[in-house]
Parts: sequence; structure tokens; C-alpha cells
Amino acid sequence: MQLSKEEVLKQANLACKNTLMETLNIEMIDYGEDFLVARMPVNSRVHQPDGVLHGGATAALAESVGSFATHVFIDTKNLFVRGLEITANHLKSVKEGFVYAKATFIHKGRTTQLLDIRVTDEADNLISVCKLSTISLPKK
Repeated sequence: MQLSKEEVLKQANLACKNTLMETLNIEMIDYGEDFLVARMPVNSRVHQPDGVLHGGATAALAESVGSFATHVFIDTKNLFVRGLEITANHLKSVKEGFVYAKATFIHKGRTTQLLDIRVTDEADNLISVCKLSTISLPKK
């Protein structure tokens, strides 16, 4: 039985309870055949000392959406997902509002996956470009 988009997003967001994603208020908001989108509010909780979005918070958003994207598209009864490497190039500062991270697959292998994650602001300005590699391992 295939779950509806709403049910997949609901389950993803429920899985964020009592985690870093909940602490940062990261919410999965959309997904399709080969992508997943999350958003995070930009406020003092994710600022660096000079009042702009912290690059580490951006990287946490990117890794969260990328790992969840892999999770959505694998056999989670038999496999679990872990991040292997993340890179983030920060291009523009943000002081408030929301940032959106859209993860799309570059490579969707049985064992390793590579995702492109574009972080934008509410005006669709490119904030950061991230790459995430993940690995799907058998549950034991």
C-alpha cells in the first residue's frame, strides 16, 4: 500500500519529535518522485552572534532533508540511512523569515546515494548549495 503525500509528510514530521530537527523547528513540507522539501524558521535560535543564519544550522537543515529524502525512497523495513559526508557553500545571509531546503537525487544507488540540496529564502534567493552523500545499511 502506497501512502499519500500527506501521510508521508506527517510520518516524517512525527519522527522529528525530541530530536535536533524539533529543536531547530525543521518541518518537512513537500515531496515528489525524486525530491523532498523542508523549511526552518530563521530567528535568534539559529543565528550566529552577529544576527544572521548560522552556517551550522543551514548544514543541519540540509542533512536532515537529504537523509529524510533517502529514507523516504528506500526499504526502511530492512535498511537504515546514515549520512557520510556533507558540504555546504553559503552564498547569502538571512536574518529572518524561513529558509527552504530542497533535496534532489544526483545518484540513487542501492547502497550509496548523492543528493543536491538547494537552500533558498522566502523570495527564492539562493542561500546555500549543499551536497550530501548517504549510505543505506542493512538492519541487524
